[in-house]
Amino acid sequence: MSQSPKSGPEDAAVQAPVEALRLDRQLCFALYGAANRITRLYRPLLEALGLTYPQYLVMLALWEHNPLTVGALGQALDLDSSTLTPLLKRLETARLIARSRDPQDERRVIITLTSEGQDLREAARAIPAQILCRIDLPLETLAALRDRLKTLAT
Repeated sequence: MSQSPKSGPEDAAVQAPVEALRLDRQLCFALYGAANRITRLYRPLLEALGLTYPQYLVMLALWEHNPLTVGALGQALDLDSSTLTPLLKRLETARLIARSRDPQDERRVIITLTSEGQDLREAARAIPAQILCRIDLPLETLAALRDRLKTLAT
């Protein structure tokens, strides 16, 4: 009895790529799922503040460094200006930030927290602890994961 053409050594070579294409073996899918879960955990906490997750990231950057140029903010968040501009417009409409031209260089736009934006920081102070309570992993594990993801992102 002879072997069929698909049951020889070539079969193992064909199976390896097929195995590599399984959804549950994809790093991108694991990261995507984890990011979605984390964003869902943040959503109700941020809704109480009137913020979306991307707006929260902008506010975090500004609470850390205020004021910032649009360019510096985009670099900190790894966002281009076409993505950042609509976020900033909505935050300005909500009176959380103010945008102004740099008097030394009219091409640069400076983003500054308003008093309402600064006050929101106090309301947001509890969010990191609330998120940690909802994720069932030890703090050391989460810190190591964050550091590894930062390495992957660079």
